[in-house]
Amino acid sequence: MDIQNTQSQMRKGVLEFCILSIIQQGEVYPSDIVDKMKGANLHILEGTLYPLLTRLKNAGYLTYRWVESNSGPPRKYFLMTDAGRQFYGELERTWKELADAVQALTSTSGTLEVSEEIPNNNQ
Repeated sequence: MDIQNTQSQMRKGVLEFCILSIIQQGEVYPSDIVDKMKGANLHILEGTLYPLLTRLKNAGYLTYRWVESNSGPPRKYFLMTDAGRQFYGELERTWKELADAVQALTSTSGTLEVSEEIPNNNQ
């Protein structure tokens, strides 16, 4: 099994949530998302980001506005819609539940107790 592939799949699993976490803080330009992700050691290429932003926009979770630029073409700034905020809230709850479950399973300070024997369905 390839550890790099597994690590990549784990990162991809939380990518949408991380991007929405950035956007829910306020209007943002895609290169700012790339910079914030890089600052958190979650590198993302613009070629990965733009299709994801388009998918989230098409789902009604994001909207955008064009802002004129002094040094080039207009820029597209993304912001979250009401539906996007609701979706983000659901993702945040799911993330907390998942993180708590993983912490409980991987914690060395506590032990899990199994209250019942797992039935053997092969009998």
